[in-house]
Amino acid sequence: MGTPSLSPWAVLLLTLVLVGLWAPCVVSRKPNFIVILADDVGWGDLGANWAETKETPHLDRLAAEGTRFVDFHSAASTCSPSRASLLTGRLGVRNGVTHNFAISSLGGLPLNESTLAEVLREAGYSTAAIGKWHLGHHGRHHPNSRGFDYYFGIPYSHDMGCTDSPGYNVPPCPPCPRHSAAARMARKDCYTEVALPLLENITIVQQPVELGSLARRYAEEAERFMQRASDSGRPFFLYLALAHMHVPLAPPPPPAPGRGIYGASLSEMDALVGRIKEVADSLGKGSTLLWFTGDNGPWAQKCELAGRLGPFVGAWQRQRGGSSAKQTTWEGGHRVPALVYWPGRVPASRTSHALLSILDIFPTLVGLAGAALPPDRRFDGLDVSPVLFGWSDVGHKVLLHPNSGAAGKVGAIEALRLAQYKVFYTTGGAMACDGSTGPAERHQPPLIFNLDRDIQEQEPLAVASREYQAVLPAISRAYAQALQDIAADNVSVADYSQDPAAIPCCNVQHVGCRCHGAHGAMQDPHVEKRTPRLCL
Repeated sequence: MGTPSLSPWAVLLLTLVLVGLWAPCVVSRKPNFIVILADDVGWGDLGANWAETKETPHLDRLAAEGTRFVDFHSAASTCSPSRASLLTGRLGVRNGVTHNFAISSLGGLPLNESTLAEVLREAGYSTAAIGKWHLGHHGRHHPNSRGFDYYFGIPYSHDMGCTDSPGYNVPPCPPCPRHSAAARMARKDCYTEVALPLLENITIVQQPVELGSLARRYAEEAERFMQRASDSGRPFFLYLALAHMHVPLAPPPPPAPGRGIYGASLSEMDALVGRIKEVADSLGKGSTLLWFTGDNGPWAQKCELAGRLGPFVGAWQRQRGGSSAKQTTWEGGHRVPALVYWPGRVPASRTSHALLSILDIFPTLVGLAGAALPPDRRFDGLDVSPVLFGWSDVGHKVLLHPNSGAAGKVGAIEALRLAQYKVFYTTGGAMACDGSTGPAERHQPPLIFNLDRDIQEQEPLAVASREYQAVLPAISRAYAQALQDIAADNVSVADYSQDPAAIPCCNVQHVGCRCHGAHGAMQDPHVEKRTPRLCL
């Protein structure tokens, strides 16, 4: 007896049923996210931003194939506060992180603050942090307890511990001691007593770190994570916090004539970003959004080892002494390069002048993942998906710039942006290459610069001018409303207490905590075990 044939209507019905069963795996496929955060990178360190820069062909290609944001800002002008704001979408006055954590810090980003990794993991993402953390490493402040399934990196800056082959620094730092007498020899601005640790999850895998291979190891671990996540069928979130630029790592390849040490290190960072992009594309071009930016501006006191400001020189401050870069609220301190690449979704070869911030990464990626923002708190960041997709070029109306060490109470809001106007209630210069600092000055009424005409922040508007008097009421209202909003919010307080017992140490019996090839374990931060969700 022959097999009965199905009628055309039955075939159509069966097809619709099968498509309906399969559709959730295809239609609802969530995008992968890669956030690459460079350390102390200057706005002018990208060739796409500044023609004098020749060392960034991969980043320049990323700009050509994606969108470049030229009015993009960090949420603070120093490490820990900026990183806390990226992962929470909230300024330091809300999330509690107003200045940097130490190697002996007991606390970190307050535990009641929800991180981007926690929200995305709940939405089904595989999550990893690779590189510099600097948001607390003791106990439950470790990345594995803050939403990251996997961590590989240094828990703070790569100059916050000694190594056997020190990277470049000003002043130069000595190698790790091998005898207890040498460990007691203090050196200004150098960590000489404890070796720099490299962690894989909660285990110290190397102490001191071999800086010369760090960029390669970061790239390899990132590639392994992306491949594992892709094989599992889950979307992934990779937070790659580079050691570059800060101060250059152990001697990179010999610099070409005219490039210098910083230029060679910049080329190394550029190649690393190029490799990450290549891997992401190989896993499915168009399935991954890549967002590159920096945590704050260049570290000017490091002289020839600091990055390029581009046109954002803070001329008014420079005339009075000190640096106008990292740790300041001048444009050079917080205006950073930013590129977004997502083939088929983010327009290529586009330059956006929207006023955006690192604060926007949190709500934007949460929205693209189809997740919800945590309740009971207010956010400083915006979902800027319309700007990414080229549907709009409107970002923040008002952007706040917290004090970051150069002047005023750290974390306090005493500078802001309203449209093209940059406003200062307090000014000050950080330490410059020559060792000078600019005095803190209070301004009442505030200094106001029109950045459309004066990108170098050289000449504030005259108080008696028609333009100043016309814009001052709007500035005063915006400032008062911002402070009222913060005062009414659910704010956190970070624990900045310290204890030498909190310093990551592979072997307390050895000088400098040296591992001698052994693996040392930190206290278990109770990493949550999760079962991957399969789409069948």
